Amino acid sequence: MLANLQQLDYLSMTPIQAASLPLALAGHDLIAQAKTGSGKTAAFGLALLAKLNPKRFAVQAMVLCPTRELADQVTQEIRRLARFEENIKVLTLVGGSTLRNQANSLENGVHIVVGTPGRIMDHMERGYLKLDELTTLVLDEADRMLDMGFHDDIAYVAKRCPAKRQTLLFSATYPESIAQLAKQFLHQPQEVKLLEQHAGSKIRQRFYEVSNDDRLAAVARLLKHYRPVSTLAFCNTKQQCRDLLNVLRQEGIHALTLNGDLEQRERDQVLIQFANRSVSVLVATDVAARGLDIAQLEAVINVDVTPDPEIHVHRIGRTGRGDQEGWALSLCSHGDRRRVAAIAQEMGCQLTWSELGALDSQDNAPLVPPMSTLLMLGGRKDKIRPGDVLGALTGEAGFKGDQIGKITVTDQTTYIAVSRSIARDAVRKLGAGKVKGKTVKVRAL
Repeated sequence: MLANLQQLDYLSMTPIQAASLPLALAGHDLIAQAKTGSGKTAAFGLALLAKLNPKRFAVQAMVLCPTRELADQVTQEIRRLARFEENIKVLTLVGGSTLRNQANSLENGVHIVVGTPGRIMDHMERGYLKLDELTTLVLDEADRMLDMGFHDDIAYVAKRCPAKRQTLLFSATYPESIAQLAKQFLHQPQEVKLLEQHAGSKIRQRFYEVSNDDRLAAVARLLKHYRPVSTLAFCNTKQQCRDLLNVLRQEGIHALTLNGDLEQRERDQVLIQFANRSVSVLVATDVAARGLDIAQLEAVINVDVTPDPEIHVHRIGRTGRGDQEGWALSLCSHGDRRRVAAIAQEMGCQLTWSELGALDSQDNAPLVPPMSTLLMLGGRKDKIRPGDVLGALTGEAGFKGDQIGKITVTDQTTYIAVSRSIARDAVRKLGAGKVKGKTVKVRAL
């Protein structure tokens, strides 16, 4: 396991790992408060793997997540951590693929399941998912699961797990509802609260006072001044997301929105385009954006100031990851000053107020993302791998490797990011050529 961690470049523990791993490995139930991106997946992943008996093909650990995206990320991370041992089976149970396929996988024997509460309940009710041998239950981003109305589902699942089990609860915030949940399902838990702040120098914050009527236009103005490649814009309501999307599109800014009304396939498509840099702005509510981990995010814009200072810290922590820097730009009406003061107190720092009028928005050139996404029919089910697509584009089609971005293969489709300047050409050449010896259908999204 240690050799594998070294290979994965895990050379020293993050603060949440150092604080929670010894307790989890000692068998204690745990309440751990830590923000997204702090390394918590490895903290609970290593704890549950340490107890696993790979020779027993039964579900021994289960991780509940609020969203399908987070469940996918957690599954990938646990698989990487589990490489030290042959044949550890990890299965994702989420909507979007059929119950029957998932049930077949469960029948063939699985050690760890990761999923959303609703889909895990479906499998339990139908008798496909048996938990008699479960030793570890993890509630990941528990606060968000409660925000999304999953309390009863979590209770249903937890009550049907063996009483002698370890429960690890991870949450970015610690509202009263989490304390209640912990009281119900955890046994004498140890508490780890890490409110380490983001390094102030990496995230540069600015607060701009605007009237409510000018709020949406002000977002376009900020984007044209700062010109970030990728921006996550947070709104407090779905309606405001829709309104902002219209304003940005009128200004010639490539934007998409993420909200609870999207079907899973549409949601995946939006996220893939944003992550591969073919959309400049993703407009979302807090619920929709939970569990998103976008590698390079130059800016976060708070279209509204959130009433909860912890959520503000969580929002802006999406930018300035690793060794990168980021902007956190917040729009506030005069009535929001008390909220801003609460944020300053939470972060223990002075906050900078700036004048919107002082922004230089002379640059009216459209804010165009560097990449464009092509959608190709054919995916994992057709045995297509990213290398096959890259080979077709850089071989026969004659494009350079640095003109091709992220290639995302799903069950039935493949998303290919290419430099915007070659998009039309790439559609034509890929459609005229072959991938894995077969002709494929391609279009630009």
